[in-house]
Amino acid sequence: MKRVSYLIIGLLIGILIGAIIFIALFSEESLSLGNNVGVIYIEGQIIAGRGGDGYIGSEDIIDQINKALEDRSIKAIVLRINSPGGSPAGAQEVADVIKKAKEKKPIVVSMADTAASAAYYLALPADYIYALPDTITGSIGVMWVHKDESELIENSGLTYTIVKSGKYKDMSASWSKLDGWEEKYMAKIVDDSFNRFINDISSYRGIPIQDVKKMSDGRIYRGEEAKELGLIDEVGTLEDAIQMAAKLANVENPSTKYINKTMVTDKTQNMSNKLLWIDDTFF
Repeated sequence: MKRVSYLIIGLLIGILIGAIIFIALFSEESLSLGNNVGVIYIEGQIIAGRGGDGYIGSEDIIDQINKALEDRSIKAIVLRINSPGGSPAGAQEVADVIKKAKEKKPIVVSMADTAASAAYYLALPADYIYALPDTITGSIGVMWVHKDESELIENSGLTYTIVKSGKYKDMSASWSKLDGWEEKYMAKIVDDSFNRFINDISSYRGIPIQDVKKMSDGRIYRGEEAKELGLIDEVGTLEDAIQMAAKLANVENPSTKYINKTMVTDKTQNMSNKLLWIDDTFF
């Protein structure tokens, strides 16, 4: 009887060990170990933090990059960008992660319909940047919008009572005009952000700062124009970007592993005409 029990226990242990070996040898990751290029979609207007409803959050993008870094089957990463821009803080946060991540795995950018303003900034640290011939990119500049509704409020008969801790606490509020000092102060903030933008372009792309300034009046560029200006490396498709990423990682015959799914919505597409480095809502 004891002998039968030992045989059953031994059989169960053998099955367990076999299952562990099978999982280790034939898991999705192991089957394709060393041959994958991971593709991450970055779509919608960029904001700092978490995204949703047509917005893509910097933390969401960073999570996907880290996921690709941790996946041993992925040897290189392609960022597929389709975004009109958005928050400078959000773009800076992601760009910093890309700069560090590419030390571990090559990172290549593939621009889709639009990769402008903050979305272009986000792409700068990548090892290589592709755009399609008619990709809309560029829009290098900074904008801050103050909506003055003071006259409208006055004519409506409404009265606002403002209790504030400092003279300039309501500086961007729509119920009052900007005075001369306030406008100059906001202009300085815009200029400081703009200078960071163009200096980083000069540094990452190897373009003299004076040349960067000439192309940084806020205009958009087609992919082919961007190539001529040195803002991107090559005109090409997503597949071209995947092949380049594999080449940089010394991988032959790469497979593609999609880290996340495309999230294009009508709202995302409608944002393509809103090419901002700073969103029009600025706290």
